[in-house]
Amino acid sequence: MSNADDRQTSRRTLIVIGLALATVLALGFVYATRRVLVWAVVAAFFAVALKPLVDGLQRRFVRHRALATLLVFLAAFVLLAALAALIVVPLFGELGRFADRAPELLRDARAGRGPVGQVLERTGARRYVSEHSDQLREFGGRLRQPAVGVLRGIIETVAGLLTVIVLAYLMVLEAPRITRGLLAAGGDGQGERLRRVGREVSRTVTGYLTGNLLISVICGLLTYAVLALTGVPFAAVIALLVAVADLLPLVGATLGAVIAAGAGFLHSPTAGVVVLVFFVVYQQLENHLLQPLILSRAVRLNPLTVLVSVLLAAELAGLLGALLAIPAAGIVQTLLREYGPRRLRPTPPAGPAARSERPAAGDAD
Repeated sequence: MSNADDRQTSRRTLIVIGLALATVLALGFVYATRRVLVWAVVAAFFAVALKPLVDGLQRRFVRHRALATLLVFLAAFVLLAALAALIVVPLFGELGRFADRAPELLRDARAGRGPVGQVLERTGARRYVSEHSDQLREFGGRLRQPAVGVLRGIIETVAGLLTVIVLAYLMVLEAPRITRGLLAAGGDGQGERLRRVGREVSRTVTGYLTGNLLISVICGLLTYAVLALTGVPFAAVIALLVAVADLLPLVGATLGAVIAAGAGFLHSPTAGVVVLVFFVVYQQLENHLLQPLILSRAVRLNPLTVLVSVLLAAELAGLLGALLAIPAAGIVQTLLREYGPRRLRPTPPAGPAARSERPAAGDAD
């Protein structure tokens, strides 16, 4: 009997050791391939967003899925290129103006004149620069050395972008085959549930993408209008930075307010106060009107869940995690609603919409 107990204990020990080794190997594999996994996650994110457009085009106009996928991706590329042109052309104009005024601004700053010079004079930075000019010049020389690293980073970024585009294209192209395989693996009883989960996930991702971009465009346009009316220089560049910062949920508008208000105070105290008041009002407008109207219909999450999701994702995956946190939390909520224990599932609201979303009679847990 003792021998049997010893063999069972040894077997359990070996199982535990095997599971621990498998976990370590899996974590090591994830860490070693983390860049490729991030590319795959981003590609899947955009594939889910573009798949409904491809399905609609194939259903109505183009019979071949490869052609429909190609047309949708070309249209998306043209749209992004047009938006980039609308942003880059004014940006280069503003940078040209800045380059023309740079010598004058530098002379004023050294002499303590102008808005920059006054700020440097009040903070004592001008005296520090004059006293430590040799050290600052040496530091600037060291900054020019890692040119190879910068070039490598640019090449890796371009390669990652191309990889994401190719992966997203193949995911959308092979989506019907993947869907059929999942439905076949799930069996007849789970087919409707899997379709419902797919629709909810697609709606969540598409709604979040379009809604977040729309909110950022609104924020950038309003910021440009306020900066232009108050006479703040380089309004287009600042508004672009604010729009990009506003893509970050929760904290984006605050970061944009710091950038724009700082530029306003450098121009004049009056402009700074006006910009600051605008962002205080806009923050309330975005939080209580724009986001509930645009995002809440796509991702039904309460504010606490949104905040915790963004903080955890930002800590784990940085900027990319913060951007993907809300749709990821919406997807997890959808999976819990469909596959989680009954007591953890949210109670559906009463009404025709709720009745249409209830699972069919054959959908057993």
